[in-house]
Amino acid sequence: MDHTRWLDDEEMRMWLAFIAAGTLVDRELDQQLKEEAGLSHLQYEILIWLNEAPDRAMRMTELAERLINSKSGLTYQIGQMEKAGLVRRRPCEWSGSGVMAELTDEGRALLERTAPGHVEMVRELIIDVLTPEQRAAIADGLGKVRDRILERKGEACW
Repeated sequence: MDHTRWLDDEEMRMWLAFIAAGTLVDRELDQQLKEEAGLSHLQYEILIWLNEAPDRAMRMTELAERLINSKSGLTYQIGQMEKAGLVRRRPCEWSGSGVMAELTDEGRALLERTAPGHVEMVRELIIDVLTPEQRAAIADGLGKVRDRILERKGEACW
């Protein structure tokens, strides 16, 4: 007995467009950030999250959750960024075992220099191509996908 609900033509069209667009956007943003700042897209996201956090610092566990990344993968990235002087690690004041990642002044300056080019690329690749209605539909739809996956994993939605 086959209970598989195969994708119809329209569902397959959407799925293939999603895969291709996601891969191409990530590749373009990665290339732009590497050329402009020597950063990967993930490292740029780390700078953004830390910049938005109180005191420009966040517990590593929470940062990994926000990035939807493994703790070991984040530890590697933070290590590379620490060598470059963009972030520093320090003990968490309120938890004996926790480690905080903190944005340095150099990291914040790099983010400020890089942000305009990054935003221009995001606009060029995604924002300006879509109508406001399309952007709203994509944000709503992908938000539901994100929330469903996080709920299945028992993780908090943000």
